[in-house]
Amino acid sequence: MTETVTACIIVIGNEILSGRTKDANIAFLGERLNDLGVRLMEARVVPDVPDTIIATVNECRERFDYVFTTGGIGPTHDDITSECVAQAFGLDFGRNPEAEAILVAHYRSEDLTEARLRMANTPVGATLLENPVSKAPGFQVENVYVLPGVPSIMQAIFSLFEHTLVGGQPMLSETISVNVPEGQMAKPLGEIQDVHPDVEIGSYPFFRMGKLGASLVIRGTDAGLVSAAAAAVRQAVHDLGGTATDETEPPKDD
Repeated sequence: MTETVTACIIVIGNEILSGRTKDANIAFLGERLNDLGVRLMEARVVPDVPDTIIATVNECRERFDYVFTTGGIGPTHDDITSECVAQAFGLDFGRNPEAEAILVAHYRSEDLTEARLRMANTPVGATLLENPVSKAPGFQVENVYVLPGVPSIMQAIFSLFEHTLVGGQPMLSETISVNVPEGQMAKPLGEIQDVHPDVEIGSYPFFRMGKLGASLVIRGTDAGLVSAAAAAVRQAVHDLGGTATDETEPPKDD
């Protein structure tokens, strides 16, 4: 059996916690990592507090194969992620000559302020991650990848290095929409899960067109096992007098 390769995302920023900014990076990274055979196990949102960032990075880099941070590497005073990552690894922190050269080449001299030059500061020895959009690079230290929070820039940077990530088997899934309330499905779903321990069966209720129902998601790394569990779910729904419809997109609740 192929070993499971795991990942964690650390979303950094008071603006996320306050609700002012809506995170769009978790869904993107979760989907792309799954395609690579890297299973996203956790996503944490933490404030712009150095001790919290340092402790979270240290805990996660020990527990997971890959860690991705988003946010806090811009030019302002509250962009403290880079320095915190350096402290987490016990590394010196300062001006990265390669990163500085990238910014010098990109900006006119009158526009290259000291604030912008802060984006060239990295832990000593960090590997830069190319930024094809705004040029200020992200960076990697061991299994920690430090990325900006702006979704379009984060996605562009990730797309350039994702081929270097080594994953296991990607998670496969089938989603079945049923018109049977969760309460009626609970017992048969539990029985099916017991018979198929190598797959995950999740139930996600919805209220659609004035009626209760659920999306049942069957996930696993073996296509045959997923298919067998899905067939059992469809039969259980039929036995309850309901209908089961295969979904290709997540449902939109009323």
